[in-house]
Amino acid sequence: MTDNSNTNDKSGSSATGDALLGDQAWRRTDIAGRYFEPTYSGALSFLRRPYREDLSEADIAVVGVPFDGAVTYRPGCRLGPRAIRAASVQLAELKAFPSGRDPFEILSVVDHGDIVLNPHDPATIEEDIYRAAKSVIDTGTKMLSLGGDHFIAYPLLKAHAEAYGPLALLQFDAHCDTWPAFGPLDHGTMFLRAVEEGLIDTKRSVQVGLRTHNDLDVGIRNITAPEVHKLGVEAVLSQIQDVVGDGPTYVSFDIDVLDPAFAPGTGTPVSGGLASWQALELIRGCGKLQMVGFDLVEVSPPFDHAEITSLAAATIAHDWLDVMAGQK
Repeated sequence: MTDNSNTNDKSGSSATGDALLGDQAWRRTDIAGRYFEPTYSGALSFLRRPYREDLSEADIAVVGVPFDGAVTYRPGCRLGPRAIRAASVQLAELKAFPSGRDPFEILSVVDHGDIVLNPHDPATIEEDIYRAAKSVIDTGTKMLSLGGDHFIAYPLLKAHAEAYGPLALLQFDAHCDTWPAFGPLDHGTMFLRAVEEGLIDTKRSVQVGLRTHNDLDVGIRNITAPEVHKLGVEAVLSQIQDVVGDGPTYVSFDIDVLDPAFAPGTGTPVSGGLASWQALELIRGCGKLQMVGFDLVEVSPPFDHAEITSLAAATIAHDWLDVMAGQK
């Protein structure tokens, strides 16, 4: 039998007799801290955070947005939120690297579940994502959104801009996503729309990791992948800070900013991208920014191998949470 005398009273776990029960995603009664649970078992949530509908005590809500009806090449990223949650289990086991912090002793983070979307009625998608995001933001809770294809960033930006005003966009991506639209649902056009509607302050916005061409220049500063490789992480972080400044900033992270060697499971892979270590160092270096929201998109598990892409995505999201804990 398991000796759980040191864990039950303060962990929020449940026990029957001497046997400690896992599944803290739904059994725990508090939303702070964490307790041990085997990485290979139990109900999945992002980083084993408890599922909560009530956000009154939450600092950050993890929200899945399982939609991929706007892709232009490979499908499958509607399965991204589930795969990222599954890949996050080891990250929930130890304190954060390299800070040595336990972010969940500082931040109250909950898994708010997935937004329910109807892929058979595309006209409802944008509004449903927007309303769900607004319901979270209106509680004063920040969002960590797991996609889904990159179109989801538009309704998320719309909801955030209503709360914070025009936003600096910090976008990590192989593509600029400012091409003219072919239709209302297109994951390569939503940032042009956001610029045209004033959701994004182009003078304070930066795109990092681009390696595709667009004739249209909307005024957003871009730092290409070759520039990242040549300049180095510290120089890129300095440029980001100079452009973004101290205003409210929305971070949108498309996993295809990584080279396909580090993220094979994505819909529109482009060679020559960032290594996972570069992306992690860039996220870890954003502690001076006033980040009000974060989305991580385009993880397509059917094209992944050995959870390479999902693990990278989970680590990036985890490290963003640790940065937010460091700010608090």
